Amino acid sequence: MYSASHQVGLDMEALSGICGFISIACWIVVFSPQIIENFRRHSADGLSLIFIVIWLAGDVFNILGAVLQGVIPTMTILAVYYTLADIVLLGQCFYYRGFTLSDAQPITSDEEAIVDEETEESPLLAHDSTVARPTSRPTAADADGNRRSSSFSSFHSHLNQVDATHLSPTKPVISSKPTSDPPSVSANTSTSPFRTFLVNTTALILVCAAGALGWFLSTRSSLGQQSHNTAPVLAEETEAIRFDLWGQIFGYLCAVLYLGSRVPQLLLNYRRKSTEGVSMLFFLFACVGNLTYVMSIFAYEPECAKLEREYRTMQCEAGEWSSDYRRYILVNTSWLVGSAGTLLLDMMIFAQFWIYRKNVK
Repeated sequence: MYSASHQVGLDMEALSGICGFISIACWIVVFSPQIIENFRRHSADGLSLIFIVIWLAGDVFNILGAVLQGVIPTMTILAVYYTLADIVLLGQCFYYRGFTLSDAQPITSDEEAIVDEETEESPLLAHDSTVARPTSRPTAADADGNRRSSSFSSFHSHLNQVDATHLSPTKPVISSKPTSDPPSVSANTSTSPFRTFLVNTTALILVCAAGALGWFLSTRSSLGQQSHNTAPVLAEETEAIRFDLWGQIFGYLCAVLYLGSRVPQLLLNYRRKSTEGVSMLFFLFACVGNLTYVMSIFAYEPECAKLEREYRTMQCEAGEWSSDYRRYILVNTSWLVGSAGTLLLDMMIFAQFWIYRKNVK
């Protein structure tokens, strides 16, 4: 039977499990903030399409590496989920931007209207200062004409300053008293930095709490099933960590693609000098998911150490603990490189959020 102190104690296995479940919870909801942001703005111009495409390719290799390396079924299922979520986000980008992989910002219809629109005040003939005009010696007639033109221009300028709107029979008399403009829609819908921080922090805490609760319920369920079997298990009976060549190759390809996916987004933010349209919560969940995933790997406890702690009998041979730990880290090096490297690049994106915060409309 398991003692009460063992059931509530936080050992390395429990720490690894909690971090793993929090990472899973973050990765489940990671795409939701960006999908909602795109839907709210009816635009996906803030995201780099190349970023999403490379991330999708990395998730595909993640599935192949997870299957070949023989990781736990939960991670394989999550890898498939990531791929489906990538496809949904990519489809949303194609819907709003058209089927293109270019990150160039198209000219909107409003901008085209501003450029092409001709008002009543627009001159019929555009003034072109670059056109050379023949010069000749001024005469008395020219001087008289210049005086008339100057007088006419002064009269026309004075006439333009007169408001004759009330003289029109189709328009009522409007008081010339200046009135305050109504507040704009953007001013009403804009959110303060404190409110954004509060919403993001609350969402992050709730997701992390859900992950920790998932670990607790999973542990209680497994303890209830194992309490009926008190026979000790020898270390030799546990499954050894295996090393699959193709699984490692796909794992490293996945890491390279994950690292390269952030570069197009960083460049797009730099060219635009803005992070408008990019959900901070999207990258916040990605950061916490990568951080807790790295922690769950480093908090690994070899099987012989688990048996020693559970049955209080010597299970680890000389050097077995360190050998198993090094082998486990070596098998998961590609996933460590991908997660830790992506975490550093996401920190650079957070720096862009801070640098370009005044450029967000």
